[in-house]
Amino acid sequence: MDIFLSEISPIRGELFALLAALLWAIASVIFRHLGSVIRPIELNLLKGVIALTLLSLTSLLMGEKLTTLAPLAVLMLMISGAFGIGFGDTMYFESLNLLGPRRTLLLGILAPPLTALIASLTLGETLNWLSWAGILLTILGVAWVITENRDAAGNPGSNTWKGVLFGFLAAFSQAVGAVMSRWALTRTEVSSLQSTVIRLVAGVAFLVLWLLISRQKVGAWIKPNSTPRFWGTILLVVVIGTYLAIWLQQLSFQYTRVGIASTLLATSPVFILPISALLGEKITLRAILGVIISIGGVSLLFLTP
Repeated sequence: MDIFLSEISPIRGELFALLAALLWAIASVIFRHLGSVIRPIELNLLKGVIALTLLSLTSLLMGEKLTTLAPLAVLMLMISGAFGIGFGDTMYFESLNLLGPRRTLLLGILAPPLTALIASLTLGETLNWLSWAGILLTILGVAWVITENRDAAGNPGSNTWKGVLFGFLAAFSQAVGAVMSRWALTRTEVSSLQSTVIRLVAGVAFLVLWLLISRQKVGAWIKPNSTPRFWGTILLVVVIGTYLAIWLQQLSFQYTRVGIASTLLATSPVFILPISALLGEKITLRAILGVIISIGGVSLLFLTP
């Protein structure tokens, strides 16, 4: 075992990133199943509460203290969490219900180029011509796959357009949240785990406020589905899709270059292709090529000097 670990140690960051992408692909399928029972906003709230509990306990066990954090960093992370997790993940679950895991995950590839564009405008990070080519290639690959399914008249269905809108809002929210998190992580002493906990607190608070203001009734799904198997499924998907995926993401950033990690983390649409095929979905050559083109665009964006 020691020999095996020593052999993979030079690429452990890459392996962590790929494993995180795989876990998120699997989790998306389960979230889609749960979305047929639980409304997106409630599913997001439930996911946030469980993940927050697990990550807070982890942070405490590691001896991290929030009292030493700069107030401005906390404020930026709170806004990031409210927008990126509270609003963004709810839009993601809405898109998941309408488009399914395969196309929703593909729309998520738009988040890296959107992050680069927003960082360029707000943080002064420059983009060279290869980066712009990567952004264009990513958009083209996503658009090519999204417009594949059409109705009898040859036009994308209304549910497709609604799902695309929700998916774009999810990617945009994730991008804004990422830029604000990057500011806090690079200019203050906050750790990656602390930043995740703060963002989750804000995301959960945002969702609770959203439900209170809109006066939506919650919990109608609980009584008909209160079985150990159902709650076990919820716990499992949050553990693998949020807790472990986030942990592996941070480890990948720690052990390899950010550009490589970001590109490999964007490969969830590759993993979802065989999973979707096993579940009976027809996977076309166009869908496969579109994913490859999009990930190629992300590679150009992050791997350029």
